[in-house]
Amino acid sequence: MLVQRVVLPTVRVDSWTVLGDDDVPVEPIERYLAYLTDVDRSPNTVRAYAYDLKDYWTFLAHRGLDWREVRLEDLGEYVVWLQLPPSGRKGQIAVLPSVEPHVSASTVNRKLSALSAFYAHQLRHGVDVGDLLTTLQPPGRRGGWKPFLHHISPGRPQPRRTISLKVPKKLPRVLTTAEMQAILDACDHLRDRFLFALLHETGMRIGEALGLRHADIAAAEREVTVVPRNNANRARSKSREQRSIPVSAELLRLWSDYLHAEYGDLDSDYVFVNLFAEPRGQALSYPAVYDLVLRLRRRTGIAFDPHWCRHTAATRALRDGVPIEVVSKLLGHSSVTTTSAVYGHLTVEDARRVLEKAGWFRGTEVQL
Repeated sequence: MLVQRVVLPTVRVDSWTVLGDDDVPVEPIERYLAYLTDVDRSPNTVRAYAYDLKDYWTFLAHRGLDWREVRLEDLGEYVVWLQLPPSGRKGQIAVLPSVEPHVSASTVNRKLSALSAFYAHQLRHGVDVGDLLTTLQPPGRRGGWKPFLHHISPGRPQPRRTISLKVPKKLPRVLTTAEMQAILDACDHLRDRFLFALLHETGMRIGEALGLRHADIAAAEREVTVVPRNNANRARSKSREQRSIPVSAELLRLWSDYLHAEYGDLDSDYVFVNLFAEPRGQALSYPAVYDLVLRLRRRTGIAFDPHWCRHTAATRALRDGVPIEVVSKLLGHSSVTTTSAVYGHLTVEDARRVLEKAGWFRGTEVQL
């Protein structure tokens, strides 16, 4: 089986499909992925779902199962199968219990989430697939996420995933001040320095930065506006709502220096464009940025990616006492719950700093 990219030239949007061994799209997957594209899900999301469903169909073919007749026990076997190495999945070798899982628990959960969404879509379209991946949870149990309009029927049981692996909590990876400075200093061009300085100060996603237009930067107001729109370089804003982010005068001076020294009289609406490679003047693309990241990694010895700048900005703001609802708005999260789930975890150093500020460890209460 093969995941195939599909280009929709009329709307300039990429989509994905899954081809079977006969090179024909797998019909139920094709319909579902087309639906995701129609409702404007990110091409990266559609691509991830395509690979997740490809894995599932490969498992079904290996077991001789029809996707409409799968039972819960089969899904349990699917979870085990996912954690096998490729040779083990094909049955070529026996895998000892002591062998480390080939994929992490979070990856398995992501694939199960994609599968759950696929089956829920089929159920809404009249396919009798049962409640394979959901069960009803009694009301009143505590939890962060609540489904849309849950308040209309708060006493009714709510659906939850039947199968879910326990995933250890991970703190987001952040850059120290010295590491961020090293990355900025390793940039050969003002364009690149401005890009990473922008990501670090605003917490923007890389797709939001690559879709930025000059009109989105208001120098007098010292703010940058993220506008969801279709872009020629296929950069996307994950947030559906427009938002404005305050920025420093220093960042705006760097933008001005970049325009004066490198951008010149180039006729383009995009802030970040190709200047040192062809096609000159074209909006900077994801691959070009990641080529730049690889060069900066080699120069600095820091194995970072652009999203670390976002994590760093959010973590720094929370540590400096910015209210979490403000941080959530600046990041473009759909709810404060999302911000809290990702960034609301104190390290030991964070806890020590807060306790020391509150007057702990001064030895004034009792003599030890």
